[in-house]
This record gives sequence, structure tokens and C-alpha cells, in this order.
Amino acid sequence: MDGKGFSVAVVGATGAVGREMISILEEREFPVSGLHLFASEQSAGESISFRGMPHTVRQMKGASDARGVQIALFSAGSDVSLAISPDLVRQGTLVIDNSSAFRMVPEIPLVIPEVNPEALPSRLGPFLIANPNCATIQMLVVLKPLIERAGVRRIVVTTFQSVSGTGKNAMDELAAQMALLMNGRVDEIKPEVYAPYQIAFNVLPQIDQFLPDGSTKEEEKMKLESRKILGISDLRVSATTVRVPVMIGHSESVSIEFDRPLSPDEARAILSEAPGVRVWDDPSRKIYPVPRDVAGQDDVFVGRIRTDDSVENGLNLWIVGDNLRKGAALNAVQIAERIVANI
Repeated sequence: MDGKGFSVAVVGATGAVGREMISILEEREFPVSGLHLFASEQSAGESISFRGMPHTVRQMKGASDARGVQIALFSAGSDVSLAISPDLVRQGTLVIDNSSAFRMVPEIPLVIPEVNPEALPSRLGPFLIANPNCATIQMLVVLKPLIERAGVRRIVVTTFQSVSGTGKNAMDELAAQMALLMNGRVDEIKPEVYAPYQIAFNVLPQIDQFLPDGSTKEEEKMKLESRKILGISDLRVSATTVRVPVMIGHSESVSIEFDRPLSPDEARAILSEAPGVRVWDDPSRKIYPVPRDVAGQDDVFVGRIRTDDSVENGLNLWIVGDNLRKGAALNAVQIAERIVANI
């Protein structure tokens, strides 16, 4: 540290999440003394503005390319993270990784600052911290304060996840398919990202690969990550994850069964005071969160809070968040903020 800030790297800087990380570092005035941007060979040479100054993107070949970097935010996929992150940590860098590479490694913290900040190191140093799955983050930001009050027996969640969760190519494919459909050129649609299915005007009950038991990796992530973050190894979680033709913003229908009774009014009161949560819940005026309204917002939004009388002590909730922000980039930056705040 030079007295003015920290040397920060963003790896995967030209992707949707990487660009969001850069934007959030600037918006939140994170103390950056030097910004280093890395991406693949195909993206090397691109210029990205930060605080009014152009920064050239370089190819990341190995940890030595980022020697001296104090904080590295990774969003370049599991293969890159596995290949480079451990060496960066050995060089003394704090690595916050957005991929799934290290999430379930027992000794590596998996952190949502509003949910389990106690898992974070108390100082800046050579640590590796995993950023949870986007759908898990927004669900637990809302559920944690309710669980603290009433305990938990079971969570059932169905997600409606936007194409930005897959990346820029998926966003481009949705836009292209929509244009072809609106112009009557249906025969020209050739799905690639979600092949064999088109995503425009469609709903796909598959995110990531299928596992032998018929669930998907995304559904398994939500179950295992929730257990680790909440510290409840036997937590019962049933997830169905669905891709929908929305550009930005994941939505979730959640049914949670508590240990003790919790009324909708009590839940609204608790959530109104919860950090990172905003309650939009007035059915009489058709007020509830939708992806279009929450895109670009830092908070996770919740509405449709009502009793689930199919179980004892049950509530249903509708949870919506910007998956590129709180679901990925913002959560990573908030982790870094928590750690440097102790210096």
C-alpha cells in the first residue's frame, strides 16, 4: 500500500461481470492506487476507462503478470482461476474468485458479507475467498435475517435466471433471436449458446450440466453453497433452476419452512431493517419486484410475502436481484471493502 490505495487487478475484465467489477470499483470509490486489467488473448489490447483514464487490457498468462498486485478480483472462469489463483496467493495477493472452482473447498471461505462476514479474514494478505453462485447470494441475503429469528427446516426454490448469467454471448444470442423473430425470420434462428433450444420467447429448465440424479449442477450449487454459508450441514434444500429470456436480473420463487411461526407482517418488518434488502410488497397496488426495475440496483428486492399453508410455519417469497451486481461483481467488491476496512 502506498498511502493512497491498493494495487488491484481484475481478471476477466472484458466479460459482463468483469466490466461490472470495474464500474463498481469506480462508483463506490474503492481506494485503488493502480488498476491492472487482464483477459484472454482475444481481448488483449482493448481499452477500458476507469476514473476517466484509459486502461489497456493485457493477456493473463500466469501469476507473474500480476506481481505486486494486492487484491485480485477474478471472473474468468474456473479453468483460469484454478491455473492462476493459487500462485497469486503464494505471491501475497488477496484473491476473490467469482468462479465455482473453490466454493466447496472446506478451508476456503465462501462469503456473502451480509450473511456470514465472520468467515472473512481480519486483515489484508495472501488469502483466497470464493464468491458464491449468483442465485445463492440473492436468496440468502433475504432468508438469513428470517432464519435468525425463526430457524429453518427446509427451503424450496425455483429460479428464473437471466441470460447474462451465462455471459455476453448469451445476451447477444437473445438479442439476435428476438430481432429475427420480430421480423418473421424464424427459419434463420440457429441456437448456439443454449443449443438445441432457442432462448427467445422460451423457458429452459436446465442451467449447467445434468447430474446422474437428474438435477443440474446449478441446482446442486444452490444446495451445497447454502449449507456451507449458513453453517447448517443437513439443511434441506430443493432447487429447480430455469433460464428465461431476460437480459439482466434473476428472480426466485422461494418457499421456506421455519422452526417457529413467523407471520408475513413480521417478515416484512425484519426485512425492512435487513442490510442489502429492499421490500416491495403491496399486492393491492400491484407492487412487487421485477427484473426490469431492479437492474442496476445494489439491493436484493423481495415481495409477494405470504403464508405457505402447505407446511407448518411456512412462508412464500418472491426475490429479485441484479445478478451481475449483487450476484457477482458487487459481492466481490464488498468482500474487499470489508477486509481493507480493518487496515
